[in-house]
Amino acid sequence: MVTVVVKNGNVERAMRTLKKKLQKEGILKDIKSRQYFEKPSAKRARKKAEGIKRYQRNMRKKIERIGY
Repeated sequence: MVTVVVKNGNVERAMRTLKKKLQKEGILKDIKSRQYFEKPSAKRARKKAEGIKRYQRNMRKKIERIGY
């Protein structure tokens, strides 16, 4: 469960904080993906592309740490 505290009546800042927390946990992405039906073939292609992107990102980080 995600909670955000409103301080000094600053609702706009609390909304911004809530959006950031939801985005970090992937809830917004999940809601948008469930809004419309996604064909199983499209789902497989999307997951494969996400995996490739994640692998490349991890390799870039690893190369930065090691230095080559």
